[in-house]
Amino acid sequence: MSPWLNKEEGFEYINKLGQNHTPFLFIISYDKTKIFAQVLDDLDDDVFYKLEDWRNYPVKKREKEFTFSKSPIGFLAYKKAFEHILVEIRSGNTYLLNLTFKTPIESNFDLKEIFTYARAKFKLYYKGQFICFSPERFVEIKNNNIATYPMKGTIDADLPDAEQSILSNTKEMAEHVMIVDLMRNDLGIVGTEVKVEKFRYMEKIKAGKKELLQVSSKITAKLDKNWKNNIGTLFENLTPAGSVTGTPKRSTVNIINNIEDYDRGFYTGVFGVFDGKGLRSGVMIRFIEEENGELIYKSGGGITLDSNARSEHEELIDKIYLPF
Repeated sequence: MSPWLNKEEGFEYINKLGQNHTPFLFIISYDKTKIFAQVLDDLDDDVFYKLEDWRNYPVKKREKEFTFSKSPIGFLAYKKAFEHILVEIRSGNTYLLNLTFKTPIESNFDLKEIFTYARAKFKLYYKGQFICFSPERFVEIKNNNIATYPMKGTIDADLPDAEQSILSNTKEMAEHVMIVDLMRNDLGIVGTEVKVEKFRYMEKIKAGKKELLQVSSKITAKLDKNWKNNIGTLFENLTPAGSVTGTPKRSTVNIINNIEDYDRGFYTGVFGVFDGKGLRSGVMIRFIEEENGELIYKSGGGITLDSNARSEHEELIDKIYLPF
């Protein structure tokens, strides 16, 4: 029997678990066609998670050196897809689109070892099939309040005046504003009193030998006091995440489906845990899966009319790392 539920079954089952105040883990694929939801007390022993200080596995210190290499898409092939997006932007079909690609990688560590030693706020290991070590929250719910934290904008922390450079960059500002606006609208579907509590704050992320600065915002809303009865419906309305699709969401997702030459699968989906009272979730970026015996890393970035193909290609490559 497949552990995956379809869209209708999955969101309905999540609603049922929430109505019973039963703690559970959920995983939702990017296109919502595969949903995993399992009671925490009965969670399969080959599924591991970390959501900040919520985890179901012991911390282990890495004791051996690791090797890591990547074979990303060449610039000319990337530029071809990039230019296709610019045509769509000029036609008014999208204003911001998150373009992603697959990259074969090699390491002496297997998926379980990479997951165990990776340093990240949000981590998931699923049955030897895929892992993520994500820096990005999706939504958090506490005391009938929902918050989302879109992450949009990345720069090498070692560049001169890196923080000032990214915060004053008009392209980065426009991209971030568009995602904040999209997420405000999304929260308005499920809640009331929507407001941007923090706008464009910096977080530092260890990216292999590099450190990256990432720009995030915090947006909040009030939920109905009976939100636990409708957790599945809430996530059906909020997914896929705006930060990994673009705006306007529906037409941008259609363009992504036509331009990207692979199935994202669980990459850029979301996962989370409901503990019976509150909920935490993360966006499944920084994602590796096993495909025909090969490790595949999926990464990308947002494209706007002001984007530079060379810079975007470099950002895609910078995001392919092991955070040890």
